[in-house]
Amino acid sequence: MELLPIFLNIRERACLVVGGGEVARRKISLLLRAGGHVTAVAPEFEPQLLALQDNAALTLLQAEFSAEQLDDVLLVVAATDDIALNETISELARQRGLPVNVVDQPRLCSFIMPAIVDRSPIVIAISSGGSSPVLTRHLKELNEVMVPGRINNLASLLGSKRKTVKQSISSFDERIRFWEAVLDSRIPELVYAGQDEKAEDNFKKLLTQWLEPGSDGKASAGSKASRGEVYLVGAGPGDPDLLTLRALRLMHKADVVFYDRLVSAEILAKLRPDAEKIHVGKQPKDHPVPQERINELLVSHARAGKRVLRLKGGDPFIFGRGGEELAALTESKIPFQVIPGITAASGCAAYAGIPLTHRDHAQSVRFLAGHLKQGELDLDWPHIIAEQQTLVFYMGLVGLPLICEKLIQHGMAASTEVAVVQQGTTRHQRVVTGTLETISGLVEGAGLQAPTLTIIGSVVSLHDELKWFKGDQVENS
Repeated sequence: MELLPIFLNIRERACLVVGGGEVARRKISLLLRAGGHVTAVAPEFEPQLLALQDNAALTLLQAEFSAEQLDDVLLVVAATDDIALNETISELARQRGLPVNVVDQPRLCSFIMPAIVDRSPIVIAISSGGSSPVLTRHLKELNEVMVPGRINNLASLLGSKRKTVKQSISSFDERIRFWEAVLDSRIPELVYAGQDEKAEDNFKKLLTQWLEPGSDGKASAGSKASRGEVYLVGAGPGDPDLLTLRALRLMHKADVVFYDRLVSAEILAKLRPDAEKIHVGKQPKDHPVPQERINELLVSHARAGKRVLRLKGGDPFIFGRGGEELAALTESKIPFQVIPGITAASGCAAYAGIPLTHRDHAQSVRFLAGHLKQGELDLDWPHIIAEQQTLVFYMGLVGLPLICEKLIQHGMAASTEVAVVQQGTTRHQRVVTGTLETISGLVEGAGLQAPTLTIIGSVVSLHDELKWFKGDQVENS
């Protein structure tokens, strides 16, 4: 982080802007909105700026800049097109220990004016450190769209209740969970819909329910304040941009995280920084934490009042053993949420330019587990082979030669197209294409490593035409 993001209180404090053109006017307007008392200095001012001089908080001084004008001000903005003058203002301000911003000259700035999304009291400031103002503007536009227009009303409602909640709920951790419950309830949507009175009533009801007394007069052991919960979240195939919004929200809430080896480092970086992170991943012939033990850990941490995140690569219900974990939670009466993820099949295929179904190639798709047991793969081979069907094998790298042999043995053409995708959707994605007859040798020669996904069927022929991912790819035919 090159710059420290801060919010500075300039209300009724003196600010100096040097310049009288359009850029200066924009900076002056921003300072006035924040409550500053602004003096603008320039030999002449544009008409739109002169139109603001009725504002009591603005003084227009038609003069050349002088060092004395820096006396008794809180901050300085240089908005002139005179490079030498801007450098002089920057140096004089720094000598006095004053924050200084020089428009479009980051090297002369001690602070940067960010792009702002203003929903006061909610204010979002966005900065690229001066490296890309257009990108900053783009991010501002995204936030303008995504942030609800009446979020300021929600912030005001919550702010008005802080004292009441603090007096009612003594535990800091319990207050955090109560506020999270408020944001997960209907209250925000009621505010966004303009139904502030209903939102107020719902808040009171929620607080009353939260404070149902136990024998000691505190929140009862069965209340939400003391109950843990498990979030079973699909992390997708690797690209963090493929996470769902709900997955991200729960990732930020979790106290403890149990994650698999298929969860990428980029996705782990999006977890709450202070969350406890525990790796429970498995590899072929190496299961350091057995599934039964994982189930026990989820239950025990939830019973201890933790918000537990079970983070799985892909989708937890497609070869992710999510059903087994939910069965254990249900048996132990642990509340849970399930958030599906983009499974590896759809993610890797899309990034490799291979549609799993296509009107001219395949009307069905079949997902199969390809890992070997004692060197064998017990599948219903005769029924797997069908016209116009795509086969997708998970965990099939080691068993790839056997898979190809069995498919040919049971009647699939040796010339059937095959693609093996390594670490699909990530920057390390590689794709090797071939046929049932050639693919094993091509994959060995390319040195592909797990995790991989194998796609078999004529849809693979579309790869060269439809591929768009520009990572490190190896392509053979």
